[in-house]
Amino acid sequence: MRALAILVMMSAGSPALAVAPPCNAGTVFEDSNGNGQRDANERALPDIKVSDGLRIVTTDVHGTYVLPVESGRSTFVIKPSGYRVALRADGLPDIWVNIQLEAGPMLRYGGVPSTFPSCRDFALIPESQNPARPLEVLVFGDPQPKSLVDVGHYRRDIVEPIAGNHGATLGISLGDIVDDDLSLFSAVKSVDAALGTPWLHVPGNHDIDFDAPDDARSIDSFRHAFGPDTRAWEEAQANFIVLDDVIYLPGQKPLYVGGFREDQFSFLEAYLATASRQRLLVIALHIPLFDPVAGVESFRHADRERLFSLLASFPRVLVLSSHTHQQRHFFHDASTGWKGEKPLHEYNVGAACGGYWSGVKDAEGIPAATMSDGTPNGYARLHIDGSGYSLRWFNARALESDQIGLHAPKVLRRGAYPGYGVYANFYMGDADSRLEYRIDEGEWMPMKRVLQADPAFLAENLADDAAATLRGYDRSPEATATTHLWRGALSTDIALGEHRIEVRAMDRWRGEVSASTSYRLEQAEP
Repeated sequence: MRALAILVMMSAGSPALAVAPPCNAGTVFEDSNGNGQRDANERALPDIKVSDGLRIVTTDVHGTYVLPVESGRSTFVIKPSGYRVALRADGLPDIWVNIQLEAGPMLRYGGVPSTFPSCRDFALIPESQNPARPLEVLVFGDPQPKSLVDVGHYRRDIVEPIAGNHGATLGISLGDIVDDDLSLFSAVKSVDAALGTPWLHVPGNHDIDFDAPDDARSIDSFRHAFGPDTRAWEEAQANFIVLDDVIYLPGQKPLYVGGFREDQFSFLEAYLATASRQRLLVIALHIPLFDPVAGVESFRHADRERLFSLLASFPRVLVLSSHTHQQRHFFHDASTGWKGEKPLHEYNVGAACGGYWSGVKDAEGIPAATMSDGTPNGYARLHIDGSGYSLRWFNARALESDQIGLHAPKVLRRGAYPGYGVYANFYMGDADSRLEYRIDEGEWMPMKRVLQADPAFLAENLADDAAATLRGYDRSPEATATTHLWRGALSTDIALGEHRIEVRAMDRWRGEVSASTSYRLEQAEP
């Protein structure tokens, strides 16, 4: 689209100079051959949604969109189903541009450089898409490297083992892309690019410019690196909404709170008014909507109520969050203000960095990185098909079958009071999960869910305390109570010797998962 020229007088009596005005307009076209340019035989695309994170406009019959030129915004195409997008050199989807007419505040990590935006066309590549075909999405919580060494851990522990064989068509990182050092953004992008799939990034509380004067400018450096902080993305199987939910509070304690800005609510109202009710709606954010600590409002309840009101008419909604460095399934109901017919499922995804890339290093030089609830670090996969969705957790560089961590004493005295137990940390478990155990192929017995710290991880804490020298660069975080721990008492009135313990659980998506360990009974005299 051609911009109108304006005449700017350089000085009194000087000749006129034709200058193109700032432009936030262009054409969305079908890039049939995927070369990134509109060729003579490639058609313009009408009815495509384009947004600046506040407003949503739709392209006309000529494929044209026009948005106000407003500094500090990111213009992006809401990718429709049936199309894919080209990737930039840094691996990000090439359907956005930042608008920054004047220099922003001097920020340590640069913010968004000032530009004189020209009209921008966007290409969509047609893709034959069968709505019945399942959609696979990689979901990473908190990669959070604090140095290039940690970026290397992230690359070797999470990305390299699945690069080239993950089968996903979309990826989402749920915030805390880095740990306050925003100069690491480019290194993380380079690592993610090896996955070769479009990637959406949510800003986290460790991704903001802490030297920004206010919340509005606190994600400038993030926007320069990753583009829109608020966006939508559509596939045949689901619609995705990515939201910055970190409200920066400079000069206050705490420095941030979970919530949304007014422009984000305007975007949500405009998008949800026409969004499909038949598709699954996935909301991706960083700070969870629930309060991890009872009585502490970590996400503004008034904002949560407004969001729930907008979502209430959607029959299928899934919320993905991270931030806690634990793993948890939370089901919103009337107690948190949800008024839908069924509870709203929020999956608080475990961190890719686990316990902040801490703990004892293995033979490969990679830290254990276990989370405070005893869950190993790793990533999740979201599978969506015509029957619904399923979620699976993958421990980094481990077998897919490793879904339960067990802890039991190695030896007990035969005949001792049976006050010792086997503990099962079922990483994808929740209050509705049922776990059973048996000893030596005996009768299966129910295990009891307990709200306490994983004793296996407590043992790591004690080993760190007892060590005379550092066991790793950073010691493991302190163990905290987990919502997915079960206990079963161990028999001491059976034969001397070794006894096998088996534990099984019914994963709501994987089916039966199991783990085993053993303990030994010995004779002892007073």
